[in-house]
Amino acid sequence: MPKAELARSLGAPAAFGQSQFAFMRGHAFEARVKADGGAELLRLTHAHLGGGPEPVPGEARVPDLSAAGPEGRSARTELALREATAAGAWTLLDHPMLVLDVAGTPAFLEPDAVVVAPDGTWTVVEIKSFPMVDGAADAAKVGAAARQSAVYALALQDAAARLDPAPEVRHRVLLVCPKDFSNLPAASAVDIRKQLSVTRRQLSRLTRVEEIAATLPPGTTFDVTRSPAELTAAVEAVPATYAPECLAACELAFHCRARARAADEVTALGRSLRAELGALTTVEAALAAARGEAGDPDDPAVAALRRAGELRAEALAGGAA
Repeated sequence: MPKAELARSLGAPAAFGQSQFAFMRGHAFEARVKADGGAELLRLTHAHLGGGPEPVPGEARVPDLSAAGPEGRSARTELALREATAAGAWTLLDHPMLVLDVAGTPAFLEPDAVVVAPDGTWTVVEIKSFPMVDGAADAAKVGAAARQSAVYALALQDAAARLDPAPEVRHRVLLVCPKDFSNLPAASAVDIRKQLSVTRRQLSRLTRVEEIAATLPPGTTFDVTRSPAELTAAVEAVPATYAPECLAACELAFHCRARARAADEVTALGRSLRAELGALTTVEAALAAARGEAGDPDDPAVAALRRAGELRAEALAGGAA
């Protein structure tokens, strides 16, 4: 289903995405990091993660990963990984194609790079254009990069499991960013064990596409040539829980946000707040509980809201006095 086209047909097009300037700057930085056969990238990998003798500029292997279609590219990537592991030499796989099973459907993934070290270990490399100032980058952006890298690492683990013996996929990824505000690369090894565990658990809980399709009304279609009313009915037949984080990742986020606001859902304010409010699933129910007009007094969430309401009333009364 082309989600971006579907969002436009629903009248709620996605407004996120990189500016052309940011895209060009990121592309130029990535090209610099991988220049000269990835000499600087491999040096950074060795400096932060080891993996064998220090790489010699110009001697690293950079296999051609081109092939027809994502299936062909993923097969070519697995062949290159196998050959690199057997060769025992520094190898840079530039934009490899990995495949990950997501609820029974293959998802094709393209990390910035994967490095195979002489000791046979495989490392995911994530190249970002946000700066690393005094050796540290913005924590939120590093966290997002770690979550993204965890998905790549899981796909790489699946590829490794198909070899005998299975090579080690490092649980630390190499994050490469501009140093301070220059165009010089700096790197940091990021431990993604927590993200791997969370992502693996989330994937195991996903409902298969076939099971979701079986619950839809007969004749449901997401054909973008249908009328907005038909498409809206089709989208609303699929359960969805909107959260503000969706705005950064899903093309249908604006449509779902409008639905959540129209239904007065607490999730529109954030998942953490939704979790704290328990059985209070709407904003009006939470406000009524705070005013003491509804809710079970023994419910911790209701009790906390009522106490907060009392403190607010006292503060307002004190300010008026």
